[in-house]
Amino acid sequence: MSLLSNQVVADALARVFAAAVRPAPKAAVRFPEIAGRTSRVSIPTRYGDASADVYHPAEGTTRPPVYVNVHGGGFVVGHPEQDDPWCRYLAANTGVVVVNVGYVLAPGHRFPAAPQQIYDVVCWAADPAREWDGTRLCVGGQSAGGNLSAAAARLALENDGPRIALQVLHYAPLDLVTPTGAKPSTIGRRAIMKPWMGEVFDTAYIPDPARRRDRLASPAWDGNADGIAGIAPALVVTAEHDRLRGEARRYADKLQAAGALAEYYEVPGVDHGYNIMSGAADVTRASYARIAEHVARATT
Repeated sequence: MSLLSNQVVADALARVFAAAVRPAPKAAVRFPEIAGRTSRVSIPTRYGDASADVYHPAEGTTRPPVYVNVHGGGFVVGHPEQDDPWCRYLAANTGVVVVNVGYVLAPGHRFPAAPQQIYDVVCWAADPAREWDGTRLCVGGQSAGGNLSAAAARLALENDGPRIALQVLHYAPLDLVTPTGAKPSTIGRRAIMKPWMGEVFDTAYIPDPARRRDRLASPAWDGNADGIAGIAPALVVTAEHDRLRGEARRYADKLQAAGALAEYYEVPGVDHGYNIMSGAADVTRASYARIAEHVARATT
């Protein structure tokens, strides 16, 4: 057993990582010219209230669609504000309300707490009592947030609702069974996602390796995506140099076989977290525009 596979060590490292990391977007990808109009809400869930910032479209928009955004952070780091530029961009360019939610984190709350809570948030957002049109609802996230968005879409399929118009899986980990070190990167040691990081995150989130085979944890593993006809259409976005690209491609193939793939898009020349941790402004804008086009089309 390796050092990092020890649960106590992984939990300690996860807590250190969560306390030390402040993933503020690089200046080039903050897009300060895009104004944001926000409010704060508290969303009741089975794990307590979840706090969320709501990004509103232009004033005068009547009953807009809604997009639930789920931040990344390896299931252990909780900084939804890292997605602020993306949320402002999406609200401004598609006219949707964006609910940027925080959620319970490992190791304090292990699997399946986070996916169940995100599903509760999606159900809340779909309620007709809201100020937006919950019948035109999307869910999406980056990295771990993409994994949780896929899980919420699976739970919506299995529970007969709510209806999700689009799930956006942006450089998401979709196979927690395969060790991160066994997932190749085209840039080797320069890859953002280091093998030890994946081991810490996965062990803190799901200590028992056997449980990582669950369809909500690893939708791309083995036959977990068999029999998903009727699941929400998915936009799967990967990064060319990301270790997680292969599993996203496999899941996209399963979605396509089920008639549920809106598009598989590989962002060229970038690695995991490119839209936050790099200065690739032009690439990020192009990627955001592509995602926004899908959101607008799905919610029209």
